[in-house]
This record gives sequence, structure tokens and C-alpha cells, in this order.
Amino acid sequence: MFTRAVLVMTGALVLTLVGGCGNVPAREHVPAFPPDAAATRPAVPPSLPPSPPPTALSPPPSPVGELARSSLAPAPSRPDLASSLAVAMATAAPLAASGPPRFFVSAWTPIARFPERSKTAILTPVPPSVHDAGTGRFIAAVPLPPGVESSWKLAAAAPDNRTFLLSGTGGREGDVRFFRVRLDEEGRPGTPEPVPESGRGVSGGLPVLAMSHDGTRFAFADMVAGGTIVRVVEIATGARRDWFSGDMRVSGLSWAPDGRRIAVAAPNRGLGVLDLAATGSDLVAATRLVRPMRGLPPVESVAYTPDGGSLVYSVGHDIERVPADGGDAVVLARLSLPKSTSLTVRFALDGTGRHLLHTHDRRLHRVDLRDGSTDSVPIGTGDLPPGGQTPDAAW
Repeated sequence: MFTRAVLVMTGALVLTLVGGCGNVPAREHVPAFPPDAAATRPAVPPSLPPSPPPTALSPPPSPVGELARSSLAPAPSRPDLASSLAVAMATAAPLAASGPPRFFVSAWTPIARFPERSKTAILTPVPPSVHDAGTGRFIAAVPLPPGVESSWKLAAAAPDNRTFLLSGTGGREGDVRFFRVRLDEEGRPGTPEPVPESGRGVSGGLPVLAMSHDGTRFAFADMVAGGTIVRVVEIATGARRDWFSGDMRVSGLSWAPDGRRIAVAAPNRGLGVLDLAATGSDLVAATRLVRPMRGLPPVESVAYTPDGGSLVYSVGHDIERVPADGGDAVVLARLSLPKSTSLTVRFALDGTGRHLLHTHDRRLHRVDLRDGSTDSVPIGTGDLPPGGQTPDAAW
């Protein structure tokens, strides 16, 4: 059972991050994200600076226009970080894309209903579901593993269009658990594979999830006391590696095809690349800036192209591409969406790098990045109750 306060708080967590100050030593040879005040959005990004000598990274100053923290308020303490995963990189061969995607998987939140004069919600679980990528037709519900009572709004995919990572809730209130599902050639899901110990300390407030191209690991961003944490988790064992930032918000993650880097979209910083071989746990110090940007419209999602040479990302309702090493950005598509929609677009890129999907108003919108054209289909639910919100989707 979820209280109304818990549901309202969870919705608020999706929209905002409140960070403290992280004061963690910087690592060598990795140019870090600049302070917010320096993170402007030029028309042409500057070239990357030479690698600085190892120095301590001071907390960046408060962004212009934001209220300074009170000198009387103590800074939040740094959370306990996990380092049970000795090597964070995904080293197996990427799963091959077989052409345009045939399927997509939708992930819904439970339906919450408050009886009259009650502050406690009655939840109707809505499992994830598989759909035909061309028509949106419902194919099958994805079974939930033991101990998972309902799905949650998180989904990611490997490039083969058959391997998906999903999340659900169960156990303690607010606990989030992850599981992998593989589809057969007809799109029917197999037995879910739970990730051991994957839900401890996960609030589920941030719908930011990415799967490695070999299908063995995933990364997600989450809010913790004092800031944001990015975690890499090994699916087979649940071992993980954490990076933390006291003030950097994260809205999007994407694995490089070689498994050695993760692209990071940070609305209050820009686009960066996290080096998974970097030592330490300072997210800012381990992340190399690719494209600085700050303000409106904000950057939201990011995805590596299949060759690993470029990053595709959303800024407002525009889809752009920039070289992964930095350089000039080009606009691939300008999405036409109702004025009532969010200022940002969360998307998934398919394994070929040609097709992008995003959801709005219970419809799947497909964008062909070769010419910027868009079409859409309704997301079928079959006999399942329609979820309380438009789902996230992955292919």
C-alpha cells in the first residue's frame, strides 16, 4: 500500500533533484565537468582542453539565479558507495542488431486509486508488455519475477531487440527491483531473470536506465541523500560500482558499444562521457565534458550511435547529434508536439541507430533519423488495464 504522500513525493522526485556539495578528490587525466556558471551552451562547442594535472576538485559555485545555501545549514553527508564490482566495463561482444526493430516493450506505473476519505491508495498492478513495433499491437504481458508485485516506469534494451531490462516494486514500500527478460522470435517473453540484491537503497524516483550492448550489465541514476548516484550493476551477480555527485543532476545514460564508457546527460551541465576505468567514486571528476549546455531548453536523453563515434541527444523537442569526442552539433529532427507536453523528450534509439522512439498520450512516436519524418501508433493494452500514465518504452 502506498500513501498519497509517498506517491506525490515520488512524482516530485522525477522532476527535480536537490543536491548537496560533494568534495571528492579529482582523478588524473580525465577532464571534469566545469562548474555550472561556466556551463553555457555555445553554438559551436569548444575543443577539449588538454588533460590537467591531478588536483582536488572544489565544489562548484551555485548557479547564477539560484539561491545560495545558508551558511548555517550543514552540508548533506556523502552516502555509502558500493565497489563490489571490480571491473565496471562490459567486455563481451555486443549483441548484433538484426535490422529495424520488430518489437518494443512498454513499462507502466501501477494505477493508484484513493477511496473516498482515505489517504491510502489502492494500487492496481500493470505489468510490462510487448508490442509490435509497426502497429503498436499488444503481443504479451511480461511476467514478473517472484517478489515483484508490480512493474515500474523503467525500461532499457540491448541492440538485438530481444533482450530487455525492466524494473518492478516489491518488498519494502518504495523498493525497486530489476530483472532481465528475453523475447523469442515471435516476441513472446521468457522467464524473467531477477538481478540479485538490485533494489537495496533504490528510490525509483529517476526514470534513468541503460543496458550494456552485450546485455550483461546495466547502469542507472538515482537520488540519494545529498545528491545523485550513478550505478553500474552486473546482472548475473548484482555486484555494483557507484559514482556520486553532490550537485550534478542526471537525466539520461547510454553505454558505448565497446562497454568502456557511458554517456551522461546532465541538465545543469551538458553532455559528458563517464570513463568506467577511472578510479575513485567522484562522478564529476570521472566524466569528460563533450558539449556544455545550461538553461532552457534542457538536455534530457542521450544515446551512442552504433559505431560509438557520436552521441544523439534531445534538447527540448529537438534531436541533435554531436561527435563523442566533441565538435559541431547538427539537428537531426525537430519534433512537433502539443504545447501541453513536457519541455523535454525521453527517447530510445534502436540497434541500427536509424530509428528513435518516444511516447506521449499513450501513443508510440517513431522518428526516422535519416529524414526526420515521424509517425505514431496507439500503444495497445490487450486485456490489461491501461496504466495510470503514458509508459516509458524501449526497443
